[in-house]
Amino acid sequence: MPNTTTAADLRGLSRDDLNAKVRELKEELFSLRFQSATGQLESHGRLREVRKDIARIYTVLQERNLGITVDPDAEKKA
Repeated sequence: MPNTTTAADLRGLSRDDLNAKVRELKEELFSLRFQSATGQLESHGRLREVRKDIARIYTVLQERNLGITVDPDAEKKA
């Protein structure tokens, strides 16, 4: 899954989807860090990409918490 996601793509996802994606990316980050520590990591750029993707998701979640952007889950319930 070497593709990065944009904030615009993430804004269309539900809160559960975003949380699942964070969990998945954190597992990948752990694996990459482990590979880096043991000298087996081939792509050091991927570490940075994964960290930025996680930050991007947290930003979208925080925007929803602060009411800056509309939560798609809230629209469905209303």
